[in-house]
Amino acid sequence: MTSVTAAPRGVDADPEVDEKTEAPPSRSGNPWGYILRKIGLFLLTLWAAVTVNFILPRLMPGTPADAALARLAQNGPVSEATKAAIEAQLGVPTGNLFEQYIQYLGQVVTLNFGVSYTFYPQTVSELVSTALPYTLVLVGLVTIIAFILGTLLGVLAAWKRGTWLDTLPTVGGAFMSAFPYFWTALLLLFFAGYVWRLFPTSGAYGPTATPAFTWDFFVDALYHAILPAVTILITSLGGWILGMRNTMIPTLGDDYVAFAEANGLKPRTVALRYAARNAILPNLTSFGLALGGVVGGSILVEQVFGYPGVGYLLFNAVTNQDYPLMQALFLMITLSVLVANFIVDILYGVLDPRTRR
Repeated sequence: MTSVTAAPRGVDADPEVDEKTEAPPSRSGNPWGYILRKIGLFLLTLWAAVTVNFILPRLMPGTPADAALARLAQNGPVSEATKAAIEAQLGVPTGNLFEQYIQYLGQVVTLNFGVSYTFYPQTVSELVSTALPYTLVLVGLVTIIAFILGTLLGVLAAWKRGTWLDTLPTVGGAFMSAFPYFWTALLLLFFAGYVWRLFPTSGAYGPTATPAFTWDFFVDALYHAILPAVTILITSLGGWILGMRNTMIPTLGDDYVAFAEANGLKPRTVALRYAARNAILPNLTSFGLALGGVVGGSILVEQVFGYPGVGYLLFNAVTNQDYPLMQALFLMITLSVLVANFIVDILYGVLDPRTRR
């Protein structure tokens, strides 16, 4: 077989040689095979997460009934019959570990996690369905706003690198991100809540308000969510700015960006449609992970402001060894992160076919 050497750039190739040269096979990979591999990996990871979610709470010392027994023990010794009655009332799992695991898998499939030990007699489903909307609206909406605003500021900082438009967002973002969530929350709570009395200090709505789909309740809930939202926005904005800036600066030196500038395109078009469009892929991955973590809420922020979201609920569940509530929340958080990762993997395979190899 005669080998054919490609003509150097700028030199016309022999048309007869081009006709005889076969096109190389596609290296983009089979998209359906790529998707099936990702689905298999997703299901395997989901099973592992469900199993770990079952094991971890049972590694904690003590039993769920210990807290109730400790309160009863203050009035005198507690008999074994009383202990057995309390465990039966709380629905403590019975049988060996394998039997409990089978029962747990059945609960996962039917989404029936039983009664909460901490908020008895409320069911876990009722508690989660009540707390989840507050977390999704607060943390989810703020995460989207922080991503959009931080990405645009990162593009501006990279395009105007070396000027004050670069220094101000990057230094300011790094400074704000250096403070932990709880410290910023306490600072805002002290000045804006107690000293200046501009915003409420706790809760998701006022004591006289009733949760309903009305304009008055929406305004009241929005008013109570301002301080937690500002806390999350301040502490997370710097990461998006720095991430986008650091990935876009190397992109500005690529040939296609220089070619676009040489053709006389507007600077805004070159920055957004050419440089930022390719540099945003790493930030998009981080955004998918951040959206997956939204369901978990912001435990420290919700705890400081007494905001009844998923993070506040999770803190109470761990503190009181509430197995059913912990397992439901951990499973929900894990599932949301896995789904976000799966969606990002599929998007990467669509946007960049090289990842399907």
